[in-house]
Amino acid sequence: MKQPLAGLVVVVTRPARQATRFIAMLQECGASAVAFPTVTIEPVPLDDGVRAALAAQPPDWVVYTSANAVEQALAQAGRLPQAATAVIGRATARAVAAAGIRVDAIPATGADSEGLLALPAFASPSGQHIVVFKGVGGRDALRAELVRRGATVIVAEVYRRLPVVPAGGSLEKVASACATPAPVIAATSVEVLESLLQLVPDSRAPRLKDATLLVPGERVAAAARRHDWRGPIAVARGAEDEAMLAALIERRAVGGSSAPA
Repeated sequence: MKQPLAGLVVVVTRPARQATRFIAMLQECGASAVAFPTVTIEPVPLDDGVRAALAAQPPDWVVYTSANAVEQALAQAGRLPQAATAVIGRATARAVAAAGIRVDAIPATGADSEGLLALPAFASPSGQHIVVFKGVGGRDALRAELVRRGATVIVAEVYRRLPVVPAGGSLEKVASACATPAPVIAATSVEVLESLLQLVPDSRAPRLKDATLLVPGERVAAAARRHDWRGPIAVARGAEDEAMLAALIERRAVGGSSAPA
């Protein structure tokens, strides 16, 4: 079996439940994976005002921005009537499909708000009612642009990311990974990256910022640079497991991350 990542050590910082598939894919490609979740997902009760708005006007579109948004939205609001479904990212699409809901719109390229806004379905949404299920905070680009195009948008924040308390010995495992010849740190969002930097101070892992950083887009890469990341930054096309893995394999193929001798 071809193992294009043989010898690499990759620190995976996603929430524990979401990291399992990516870790398995890394291992199939020959890499060693160190699980170090930096955030955990906490449900946020659906706002009473949002519930009232959803009851008053069935939406034309429901937009899920992440797999976490799918899980929490369906747990709290259920499946909304008369709504087409749009998703950002293939992991989100899998979560929607697993719930027995048809995906009507997904970005053709990328996994962000801009990709969704580029679809013909959202080119002229004037008069439509759209609900966006998302996490607390984050970007406002999707809501703002849909409103500018004439839609009525309800934003429903149904979860938040919280820093985790590292398990015993996990900081030492990260430090050991960073001491290998070509370590890789995978961070799928700005929140995940910033939580990593808070949890792993220079005193515990002085070589952390010298590692190759694998991120899902220029926004996370820019955040890393603002935090003085010293190592090379590999930018994937999106945060999906396949995109992150492909970016790492491509970098390895051109000699960006070498295996130990």
